Amino acid sequence: MSEPIVFISRNHIKEGKTGEFRKHYQESIQPIFEGKPGTVAQLAYENEETGEVTVVRVFPNADALDQQIQGADERSKKTYEFIEPIGIEIFGAPNPATLEKMKKIAGSGITVSICPSYLGGFIR
Repeated sequence: MSEPIVFISRNHIKEGKTGEFRKHYQESIQPIFEGKPGTVAQLAYENEETGEVTVVRVFPNADALDQQIQGADERSKKTYEFIEPIGIEIFGAPNPATLEKMKKIAGSGITVSICPSYLGGFIR
C-alpha cells in the first residue's frame, strides 16, 4: 500500500532578509507546482514575532517525495541565502536514499525527526 508522507521544515529567517525571502518563496511556488506534480500540498507559515518560517509539504507516497528532492540541493543553496534550517520533521517512511540526501541538504547539526508508522487517514 502507498502511504503518504508529510515533510515539515522549520527555519529561521536571516536578519534583514525577510522581504527578500518572502519574494523568493512566492517566486518558487509556481515552478514547484508545475514541475513536481506529486507534491500534493506546499504551504508556508511565518511567525513574525520569532522570525521563523515553517514549510509543510504533503506527498501521496515516498516516490513523490523522491521527485520533490530532485534538484533540491540547487534550490536550497538559493533559499539558504535567506534562511537557516532549524529542524525537519518527517511523518511517514521516505526511501532511505532520499532521507540521506535530505539530511545532507539540511546540514550538520540540524535535527531530523522521523515518525515512520502511518496509522491511517486520508488526503482529498
